[in-house]
Amino acid sequence: MDPIGLQLGTRNLWSWLVRLLSKDPEWLNSKMKFFLPNTDLDSRNETSDPEQRIILQLRKLHVQGLATWQSFIHCVCMELEVPLDLEVPLLSTWGCDDGLTSQLGAEEKSQRESQLHRGLKRPHQSCGSSPCRKQYRKQQLELAKKYLQLLRTSALQRYGSRIPGSGQPHAFHQAYVPPILRRATAPLDTRGGAIMGNPRVEDGTDVSISDLFNTRTNKGPRVTILLGKAGMGKTTLAHRLCQKWAEGQLDCFQALFLFEFRQLNLITRFLTLPQLLFDLYLSPESDPDAVFQYLEDNADQVLLIFDGLDEALQPCSSTDPEDPDGPGPVLALFSGLCHGTLLPGCWVLATSRPGKLPACLPSEAAVVHMLGFDGPRVEEYVNCFFSTQSSREGALGELQTNGRLRSLCAVPALCQVACLCLHHLLPDHAPGQSAALLPTMTQLYMQMVLALSPRGHLPTTSLLGLGEVALKSLETGKVTFYARDIPPPLMAFGATHSLLTSFCICTGPGHQQTGYAFTHFNLQEFLAALHLMASPKVDEDLLTQHVTLNSRWVLRTGPKAKLDLSDHLPTFLAGLASCTCRPFLSHMAQRGEDWVGTKQAAVVQALKKLATRKLTGPKVVELLHCVNETQEPELASLTAQSLPYQLPFHNFSLTYTDLAVLTNILEHREAPIHLDFEGCTLEPHCPEALVGCEQIENLSFKSRKCGDAFAEVLSRSLPTMGRLQMLGLAGSKITARGISHLVKALPLCPQLEEVSFQDNQLNDQVVLNIVEVLPHLPRLRKLDLSGNNICVSTLLCLTKVAVTCPTISMLQAREADLIFLLSPPKETTAELQRAPDLQESDGQRKEAQSRSLTLRLQKCQLQVHDAETLIALLREGPHLEEVDLSGNQLEDEGCRLMAEAVSQLHITRKLDLSDNGLSVAGVHCVLRAVHACWTLTDLHISLLHKTVVFMFAQDPEQQEGSQNRAAFLDSLMLQMPSELPLSSRRMRLTHCGLQAKHLEQLCKALGGSCHLGHLHLDFSGNALGDEGAARLAQLLPGLGALQSLNDLHCATPVISSLSENGLSLDAVLGLARCFSTLQWVFHLDISFERQRILLRGEKTGRGIWTTGSLPDLPAAAELSGFRWRCTPRSLCLTECPLEPLTLTRLCATLEVCPGPLEIQLSCEVLSDKSLETLLHCLPQLPQLSLLQLSQTALSPRSPFLLADIFSLCPRVKKVDLRSLHHSTLHFRSNEEQEGVCCGFTGCSLSQEHVESLCWLLSKCEDLSQVDLSVNLLGDGGIRSVLECLPRVPISGSLDLSHNNASQESALCLVETLSSCPRVQEASVNLGSKQSFQIHFSKEDQAGKTLRLSECSFRPEHVSRLAAGLSQSLQLMELMLTQCCLGQEQLTTLLSLVQRPAGLFSLRVQEPWVDQAGVLSLLEVCAQASGNVTEISISETQQQLHVQLEFPRQEENPEAVALRLAHCDLGTHHSLLVRQLMETCARLQQLSLSQVNLCEDGDSSSLLLRSLLLSLSELKKFRLTSSRVSTEGLAHLASGLGHCHHLEELEWSNTEFDEEGTKALMRALEEKWMLKRLDLSHLLLNGSTLDLLTRGLSHMTLLQSLRLNRNSIGDVDCCHLSEALRAATSLEELDLSYNQIGDAGVGYLATILPRLPELRKIDLSANSISPAGGVKLAESLALCRCLEELMLGCNDLGDHTALELAQELPQHLRVLRLPSSHLGPKGALSLVQALDGSPHVEEISLAENNLAEGVPRFCKGLPLLRRIDLVSCKIDNQTAKLLTSSFTLCPALEVILLSWNLLGDEAAAELAQVLPRMGRLKRVDLEKNQITARGAWLLAEGLAQSSVQVIRLWNNNIPCNVAQSLQSQEPRLDFAFFDNQPQAHWGT
Repeated sequence: MDPIGLQLGTRNLWSWLVRLLSKDPEWLNSKMKFFLPNTDLDSRNETSDPEQRIILQLRKLHVQGLATWQSFIHCVCMELEVPLDLEVPLLSTWGCDDGLTSQLGAEEKSQRESQLHRGLKRPHQSCGSSPCRKQYRKQQLELAKKYLQLLRTSALQRYGSRIPGSGQPHAFHQAYVPPILRRATAPLDTRGGAIMGNPRVEDGTDVSISDLFNTRTNKGPRVTILLGKAGMGKTTLAHRLCQKWAEGQLDCFQALFLFEFRQLNLITRFLTLPQLLFDLYLSPESDPDAVFQYLEDNADQVLLIFDGLDEALQPCSSTDPEDPDGPGPVLALFSGLCHGTLLPGCWVLATSRPGKLPACLPSEAAVVHMLGFDGPRVEEYVNCFFSTQSSREGALGELQTNGRLRSLCAVPALCQVACLCLHHLLPDHAPGQSAALLPTMTQLYMQMVLALSPRGHLPTTSLLGLGEVALKSLETGKVTFYARDIPPPLMAFGATHSLLTSFCICTGPGHQQTGYAFTHFNLQEFLAALHLMASPKVDEDLLTQHVTLNSRWVLRTGPKAKLDLSDHLPTFLAGLASCTCRPFLSHMAQRGEDWVGTKQAAVVQALKKLATRKLTGPKVVELLHCVNETQEPELASLTAQSLPYQLPFHNFSLTYTDLAVLTNILEHREAPIHLDFEGCTLEPHCPEALVGCEQIENLSFKSRKCGDAFAEVLSRSLPTMGRLQMLGLAGSKITARGISHLVKALPLCPQLEEVSFQDNQLNDQVVLNIVEVLPHLPRLRKLDLSGNNICVSTLLCLTKVAVTCPTISMLQAREADLIFLLSPPKETTAELQRAPDLQESDGQRKEAQSRSLTLRLQKCQLQVHDAETLIALLREGPHLEEVDLSGNQLEDEGCRLMAEAVSQLHITRKLDLSDNGLSVAGVHCVLRAVHACWTLTDLHISLLHKTVVFMFAQDPEQQEGSQNRAAFLDSLMLQMPSELPLSSRRMRLTHCGLQAKHLEQLCKALGGSCHLGHLHLDFSGNALGDEGAARLAQLLPGLGALQSLNDLHCATPVISSLSENGLSLDAVLGLARCFSTLQWVFHLDISFERQRILLRGEKTGRGIWTTGSLPDLPAAAELSGFRWRCTPRSLCLTECPLEPLTLTRLCATLEVCPGPLEIQLSCEVLSDKSLETLLHCLPQLPQLSLLQLSQTALSPRSPFLLADIFSLCPRVKKVDLRSLHHSTLHFRSNEEQEGVCCGFTGCSLSQEHVESLCWLLSKCEDLSQVDLSVNLLGDGGIRSVLECLPRVPISGSLDLSHNNASQESALCLVETLSSCPRVQEASVNLGSKQSFQIHFSKEDQAGKTLRLSECSFRPEHVSRLAAGLSQSLQLMELMLTQCCLGQEQLTTLLSLVQRPAGLFSLRVQEPWVDQAGVLSLLEVCAQASGNVTEISISETQQQLHVQLEFPRQEENPEAVALRLAHCDLGTHHSLLVRQLMETCARLQQLSLSQVNLCEDGDSSSLLLRSLLLSLSELKKFRLTSSRVSTEGLAHLASGLGHCHHLEELEWSNTEFDEEGTKALMRALEEKWMLKRLDLSHLLLNGSTLDLLTRGLSHMTLLQSLRLNRNSIGDVDCCHLSEALRAATSLEELDLSYNQIGDAGVGYLATILPRLPELRKIDLSANSISPAGGVKLAESLALCRCLEELMLGCNDLGDHTALELAQELPQHLRVLRLPSSHLGPKGALSLVQALDGSPHVEEISLAENNLAEGVPRFCKGLPLLRRIDLVSCKIDNQTAKLLTSSFTLCPALEVILLSWNLLGDEAAAELAQVLPRMGRLKRVDLEKNQITARGAWLLAEGLAQSSVQVIRLWNNNIPCNVAQSLQSQEPRLDFAFFDNQPQAHWGT
């Protein structure tokens, strides 16, 4: 078509379009508002002609650009009824890119340019030429008024009433209901969260919109932060403020500016504040400087609103810029406005989602929370939304019946969507259908989308297209679009259905563009999720990448920040994964439901993975929303079960919807859960969401946001939580009104066990009201009222309640703390619900008698008159376990009153009067007041530390009534480390300024206390001095009648501490005289420098617990079973100068001290003279048993002085000197005859000291052990020691380890062995262990053993080693372990060793052995100089053993040649065989273990065959755990066939095939001399077993047959039994782990009595039942020589045990019946039969049920070494008789009681018998029920025994207690692996 025709056609089209739009001008106005948001439709400058007006509007649309015009044309065709003949040319001409003409191009371009220049024009008027300043001010005011009016007009156009879209209700844009606004009062913290500290909200009072700005006062912040989640209506509220201001309702502000950060993010250049206000918002008509000046002058009437602060992308600094008026980023301008550096005095309002906020916000900014809608607001919104009464009632009815929909409507955006859906659904559906159609947020939006197609045609293409746009923008952080970003059809679709909104964007002066965004972020996320789920472009992997959980703490500011708006995208994905959405998605995707189901399954699987992870509180909430949206019960159940038992929610906002979702998910959980809400923003109606949640066990709220309204709602919800046990409501603003609601609700929750109202600022009356509810909570255990304000009178009232209420066990008040602890009765629920009078009549009286109350009133400002009131209250009350009145103001009089009243108050444990102003004069009054109190055990008074503490024991009446064992053990554990046994009284008067003159008066006051028990005095930290110490020594005997200590009940020993009293050395020696003369003083501990002095009586088990946190060990006399033993006296003198004169005086003083005596001395340095003096005084102390010098530096001469002690004092049995700092001397008693031990370790001894030291030691006739390890002897010193050995009479051992020994020392040892006839064994390790030990015998030893390890011998050492071995004729065995001897060196060594006669055994372990092969090792053996009698090879263990016999006997060469003729070998192998035949002619034993005979073909087997043919004297052959081929096995069997003198044959653990096994069996046919045969682990079937039985039938000399794990069945056992009839010499028969069953046992039973020599039989794990067991028992009764019987892992039962018990073999030594299904009856019968047997050494009854039949021996088993009772269900009661039986087994070494039910009582019984079992080495108590108490008792018993280890793994012992116990007693082992300690050399 020609251009003119095209132009005419277009003009006709234009006319048609104008006429069409003239019919509906309102529709065009709405589109103008959408595409040109800033257009003034009411402008007066426009023409009044309607047609011209439409043309002007079309021109405005056209000049916006191609994309806008195309989108408008699509809207015309989509929304208006356009004739088809007009629609086609419209879309073809203007609806596509290439059809648009340029008919108005030039004109419109000129118009755009003129508009652009007009917008850029910024006229500036100067005032400099004005003659009058007043005239200028008037002109400026007029300009400002014009601008302010322009602002209002513009705001009214932008945010005024909008026209609803097509088909939408009138209220779609008009209905506005303000959400709940709460003002927080805590300061703002921009680093960690929105609010710092405990945020507080004025609860119960809404903040209205006008109240957001308190303009009437200059006080308070002018910056307000409005926080709310997405959908709460923050942007809507900002627009509402603009609308109200434009309408004149906010008259306090002259100017209002609204900026949205999603638009400001598009501005990348720096701006000044005027540019921000005028260029980006609205420009003045003239003189912007004058207008800005006016705004600055009236800044207090200017409001700036910044919407979407969380979306800001520019970096923000908290520091002030250098030039605040200069250009900067937008966020910097925002910071300047907030801090007052820009436009000072203005008002700033910023909206944001909760999370981390920019640091530029001032901390004093006001914070207001948007909390959405409550019930009344939802109802109000519905009423505004629906226009007719019927529709309103229908919608409200649906909300009333649909709880989930109602919870969703708490979010205003979702409430709007719900109303839209109900508007669409109500006319076509029956009432009540919303629960099925609108169950989730996702399906709300889905129904909204369905509502867009009223004709039933779903616009899938447009929806998916918009979804793709939405997803891309979410991924790029883009929320604002231009017309070019969205295709015109999609733009038209979004505009038609109000899915998109438009706004004007000012990018510069006069530069304005129309921007578009989705109506709401949630809508954008829903469409993005819809695209992900329904688009074929998205696969499962890409889909699951979007299933993530976003934390609510997101920092969105930074230099590389990207806006993250996908808060609900995973939630919508989860919602679309619901099965309900599958048809909808299938229609959207135009795919089958299977395809959709695959995508949905991928989302569900991703959520399952997230559900099992450990998540933070915000992510847990996000996950719960996602799971709830899926409506998948299985996923909900998995999520609910995966939630942690303690579920915390800290410091983030939670809505009613969040809690409703949590409740929904918890419905799928079986286990209880603890919910902890701390610092969370909670709406007052939130507790309604928890109604009926049965899974909540603990519920805790800690937030200032919770007030009376919250408490009222909570009180209605609590009674519906049937499993609630703990309720916490702390740190809130609850008043009496709120508490009253809760108090009424608490009795409706009888299951409550703990209630906390901490930190709520409750007054006295409210606290009393709460306490009144205690009797109505029968299970309550704790009530916490801390942090509330109460007075002293109220506290006394509460004390009265505690005294009278029978369930209260403790009242604790300390400053702000106020806690009640209760002990509810143990009745059942039915009993608790009985009538109160019945409860009182039958239980309350008894309960009151046993009740115990703890009362702690600390720092409560109690005075003397309060003490009188308190005493009156407590006198008639229950027993008081503890009364703590510390930190009050009682002073001397109050303390005296309390002390006098203690005997009347029934205090059973503690009275604390510390920090009450007690003076020195009051101390005497207190002492006199308590002298008659029988139960007082400890009184501690320290005026310096303000301490006054009384400790009590139980009343004597109560003591008599508690005689059972369990109560006794409980009483032991209740003793604290500072406490003593009941018969003791401790008086500690420390740091009281006492002097010598006070002692007599104090002793008079204390004298009355002595008759009450043992008196322990502590005068530490006073000023007694020497005079006081001497005076006290005179007064001590007068404190009580001292009698014999043999009877504890008649003695009154005193423990006295005189530490820190300024004593001199003379006073110390005076105390030593007192120690020697006073019979009750057993221990004197003096630390002279630190002035710590302690005198005490017999040590009461405190040996290893003096510093631990565990209770003191009980006195030996107090535990029944711990026999009284002679307790040594000990004198410990440390940090004291020990001069010769001082030591002489000390020893002279101690001569009269009764024994046994232990002395421990310590000083910085002890001179040789002092040491000599001390050693020369030792003979004068015959009672001395131990002398210890610890942490005392001695001279290098001290070892020689100590070595000479044996001649000075023959009583010395052990000397141990370590590092010249620690020395110990042990003395023997008269009856001891043990050898002498001497050790000088780490004493820097060198070669020059050896001669002198050995000379001194040689004078000792009974020298047993010498330890010279860790010295500097070197090779020379070791050689000297070895040369001196013949002169030193050592009978035990010599240790020279860690002395820098080398190969020289090892060779020297070999060379000197010939001159040391008494050496029994020597071992040297030159590796990391560095050991060098020699063991001796008392007489000459013929057979010596030498072990050399890691010696790294070089080739030149081999000849010297061989020479030494040749000379040491008594050396019978040499073991070389990893000594770097290669194959060549070993060959050389064997060839060089020459001896005149005898046997010599060489064992070598080297890494090369496992690689050498059998041929190479045999080649080594062939070079030996003597006759080889034994060869043993183990490749995997890298070992070679060769035994040689000297002299070598040469064989006849002709015989060798004859045998070689039968060998088919190569030249090299023939030579080797010849050498082996010569060397091994007398070989008697050949053992091959873990070798590989296949690696060199059959060469090894052929060589062995040839060798076996020549071994006429071979008696033992072993091939175990090896690899051999069938051919090789045939060769071996052929060779063995010629070994007619073979006596022992073992082929165990080696896999053969059937042919190989047959060949082996044939080799056994003629072995009549065989005595021992072991074929274990060989698979024996019918044919091979026939060959075996045929061979066995001829072995009449057979003594041992082992066939375990050979798969032998009952039929095989029949043949085997017949073959054994001839084996009358059989001593051992092992058929364990086969399947012989009862039938096989029957066959064996017939032949066992015919085996007279049978001593051992093992039939374990053979499927033997009781029937077979009885037959076997009858047969075994006839085996008179039987010594070992193993029948474990069979179902024998009690019948077999009873039959066995009738007549056990009289020589039985070992009985093993583990896992034999024995019961108590059978076990008892066996034990009774064994009782008194003189031969039994081992009994194993493990894994049987012995609950009521634990073995008990009456006569005893004198040789029993091991008893195994693992996993036998033994408890405390049944263990008593068992442990008493152990003492009748004196040889017992191992007791195994693991995996039983033993508790502390059993541990106590064991602890009693441990000291009486001298040979016991190990006790296993793993996996029992022993607690710290039991372990503590075992440690006490262990301290008196020689047991090496007690295993306690996996008992009920805390780790810290176990570590403490093990550090004190290393023999207690709590580890999983056995860490048994090694005994010290001297033990």
